Amino acid sequence: MIKTGRPWRRRPSSDARREIVLLSPAILTVLITGLAFATPREIAFSRLLPAAPALAAAMWPVLPTIALGAFCLLAMIGLSLVYSDLGTPYTAAAIVAVTLTAAYTSHLRLQREETLFQVRLVADAAQQVLLRPLPRRVQGLDVESLYLAAQEQARIGGDFYEVADTPFGVRLLIGDVRGKGLPAVGAASAVINCFRENAYDQPDLRGVIHRLETSMGRYSVAILDPDQPEHFATALIAEIPSSGGHVKILNCGHPPPLVMRNGEIRVLEPTVPSPPLNLATLLGDDYNVDTVAFASGDQMLLYTDGVTETRNRAGAFFPLPEWMRQLGPATPRELLDRLHRDLLHYSGGRLDDDIAAVAVRCRRPGTPERSA
Repeated sequence: MIKTGRPWRRRPSSDARREIVLLSPAILTVLITGLAFATPREIAFSRLLPAAPALAAAMWPVLPTIALGAFCLLAMIGLSLVYSDLGTPYTAAAIVAVTLTAAYTSHLRLQREETLFQVRLVADAAQQVLLRPLPRRVQGLDVESLYLAAQEQARIGGDFYEVADTPFGVRLLIGDVRGKGLPAVGAASAVINCFRENAYDQPDLRGVIHRLETSMGRYSVAILDPDQPEHFATALIAEIPSSGGHVKILNCGHPPPLVMRNGEIRVLEPTVPSPPLNLATLLGDDYNVDTVAFASGDQMLLYTDGVTETRNRAGAFFPLPEWMRQLGPATPRELLDRLHRDLLHYSGGRLDDDIAAVAVRCRRPGTPERSA
């Protein structure tokens, strides 16, 4: 999983478990050797010694794996001096063969890990471009973000968000591209880049969304994918003017944001639905902008459908409004940290869809500055 913002600190117990796992080949060698010396010859625990270098190949470099195999061979020779008729030549030959095979396997594993590491570096760089870290303070707003990939090895996906400090106020974008994989990433990149350019120039949210619609349509035509001939995305744009007091929202088929005010939760459903991006030709291009009060101390949560469609073992969806109501007052960072933990707990540690969320709080006058 990937989470933007402050990294989670690794627990000491996790470090201890990891060290035990890494030492398991050596522990296994000592255990087998000790049992071989302490038990009668008929039991022949020594025949298990080849298992130690085989296990080491899964987690150790080449030279330590060979060194462990050499130690097992010496232990077998030492056992033959104490107990005769152990079948030492056969066991020694097995240790040598397994050690050589384990060393080669370790070499291949390290090569693949290096390749995967380089791929992750490229993916991380792509994520920094596509989902670059958001400013944590914009005008009078506190802003925090969260991104969780459904696939453990993934770094980016079709969920996206952005914040722009424009002459018209702070504008926020969040959305979700249909599909997964590289086509979804490309479509998300097209939408975000278009928003970054036009959010500063278009005086009205409808103008911004028309530009996003055009960009999404061009991308869908340019990218020919037989498995997915059409690309579309849900999106939501919010605008909070510098003067504050309210927020304008244009929701194009996206899950409605939540606003917390004095402990009360309000779901901001659009008064008139607007079509998702690249579906205007089918559903019409009538875009509706709602204006909602957003005063000092209010907090707004924008999210993708991966949050509300997270299921528990019984198949029930995550009850986001009730969860937020029970959470009570919290800073944007605390809210997203808790959401991260509770989503993983609710789903049993497995997410079926990517998750993106942005929390925005209108600061109260006189609130002290936070450290970055």
